[in-house]
Amino acid sequence: MASLIRLSTFTVLVVLFCTGAALAEVRTESVEYEVDGEPFVGYLAYDDAVEGERPGVLVVHEWWGLDDYARRRAEELAELGYTAFALNMYGKGKLAEHPEDAQAFMQATLGDRRAMEARFAAGLSILQAHATTDPERIAAQGYCFGGAVVLNMARLGLDLDGVVSFHGSLGSDIEAEPGSVEAKVLAFTGGADPFVPAEQVAGFVEEMQTAQAELRLVSYPGVQHSFTVPDADETGAKFDLPMAYDRRADRHSWRTTAAFYREIFTGD
Repeated sequence: MASLIRLSTFTVLVVLFCTGAALAEVRTESVEYEVDGEPFVGYLAYDDAVEGERPGVLVVHEWWGLDDYARRRAEELAELGYTAFALNMYGKGKLAEHPEDAQAFMQATLGDRRAMEARFAAGLSILQAHATTDPERIAAQGYCFGGAVVLNMARLGLDLDGVVSFHGSLGSDIEAEPGSVEAKVLAFTGGADPFVPAEQVAGFVEEMQTAQAELRLVSYPGVQHSFTVPDADETGAKFDLPMAYDRRADRHSWRTTAAFYREIFTGD
């Protein structure tokens, strides 16, 4: 079944199909939409056994693009009782298979602030418009490149309840102004991640303190980049990149994030 939805300047084609997970009752939707005339495809997941509206969480992918890992994270959020939308920051069909392509996609997006904001806003509008979502209770989480994106959205003062960065860059050309950060901020980083050195972590903490933001930062000693991604060791070996999966950090960061969402959405 397909239905055409118009959201301000975005045209959205929603195609619904079941995941086959009978116990979890998780349903997913492939969402086609346009931003500035360019086609994008996102991925939405929710538990149809949950009654009424529930909080929504945006998922922003790694520098590779919207892949199975980001989709799986959206499904896991649905299992927690949220509506999750894994948005697309690059465009339909743009999925990197080599770090050079990923770097080019990432730099083109982060280097165009207007495009970055527009693409995030498109995903936000789609999530808020879904029948299962409470549009007043929204958070965003991102991985690697996606972590940098959600932190930038917080810096820009978007009306989000919270943002979560997993092994994302903590530095940015966008600097938060005092009082500008409305979202509560949770960031996880690896203590041995060369992409996020200690001086960058310290600068981020100082920036958030100056901005009077509510920040929680967890650094895992000896843990490298992409520590939540099970395929990180294989990818790191293939391309000679300093990244590795860490089961303890992955599980701890996920439990901490689940508790964070319960707190910001329900006060528990």
